[in-house]
Amino acid sequence: MQNALYHPEHGYYSSGRAAIGRHGDFFTSVSVGPLFGQLLAAQFAEIWDRMGRIDNFVIVEQGAHDGQFARDVLEAMQQRAPDFFSAVRYRIAEPFPIWRDRQQKVLEPFLGKVEWCRELSSPSKISPHLNPLPGGEEDAKRQVRAKPFEPFTGVHFSNELLDAMPIHLPGKLVDLDGDEFVFIDRAVSDGARFNQRALDWIDKVAANLQRGYIIAVDYGHMRDEFEPAIQVRAQHRHLDSPFEQIGQADITAHVDWTSVIERAKKDGLRVAGFTDQHHFLTGLLSSWPEILQAGSLDSTALSGQVRVTDVNGKAQREMQTLLHPEMMGRSFQVLALAKDVDPGPPLSGFKFARPLEQ
Repeated sequence: MQNALYHPEHGYYSSGRAAIGRHGDFFTSVSVGPLFGQLLAAQFAEIWDRMGRIDNFVIVEQGAHDGQFARDVLEAMQQRAPDFFSAVRYRIAEPFPIWRDRQQKVLEPFLGKVEWCRELSSPSKISPHLNPLPGGEEDAKRQVRAKPFEPFTGVHFSNELLDAMPIHLPGKLVDLDGDEFVFIDRAVSDGARFNQRALDWIDKVAANLQRGYIIAVDYGHMRDEFEPAIQVRAQHRHLDSPFEQIGQADITAHVDWTSVIERAKKDGLRVAGFTDQHHFLTGLLSSWPEILQAGSLDSTALSGQVRVTDVNGKAQREMQTLLHPEMMGRSFQVLALAKDVDPGPPLSGFKFARPLEQ
């Protein structure tokens, strides 16, 4: 999985072959349209407001693909929450040059607001050197650089990041059958965790987050429903094996939310909310119904009603896809973790969440 997805030359993600949307391999909430980013911009604005409207509020996005989510969020903030926009720095953690280059092009109008770093790291291992993005003289003129990752105050956001982290299948090894890769069953007692990469990731984010929230959107299960499994997709079809179309197909695994939450607590984080995407976005829409009419994102504007007939057809379709239980509404879950933030009432995205069994 590590090589199939992240090999420097042949990996599905690292090579730039990963494609989302109608003409790609799979859909994401971002590829549905700008509504997802507009709603998350409202949630970020509420967090900024609760944290005292601080200056230099950093939004870190990891797994940003081509930068479209960042653009949707920044456009919404600029148009509807100018005070928040002024206080924000948007940071993309992106290890692959080809994606940094594409993100730069998509985010051209916001280059003064966005910065890039290669990856998350322990604060004690941050390098002091700056490294230019690929692209030659044109990028050098723009002074866009991939900086070392630095501790931050604000929000770390990811959408479908954890599911793409390489996993360990206990009792399974990869071997050759002639010239074909196959799984073989073998008793292994290496003590490796199924999702060790995800646990290492939460350690790194917690170490770098000085104060604020982590919001992760992904698909998975709590422990009582969780079974280790992988799925492979290409051109919107499920393939039978991860050894089909190696380097040309997406390989993902359901997230074990329970183990992520347990590790987060050990890292000093507090669970600020957990729910499915349907209830999360419904909570945001109930607080800011005017978003569907391109209204204000002001975090104090919590009243008002929007009739479905007032919403244009495109926004209706986006809303249905994101919220419908048989589409993305129940398939995806949203986890919020907090650090050094007063508990207070739930964030708007979690106002309809059921209590999480501890």
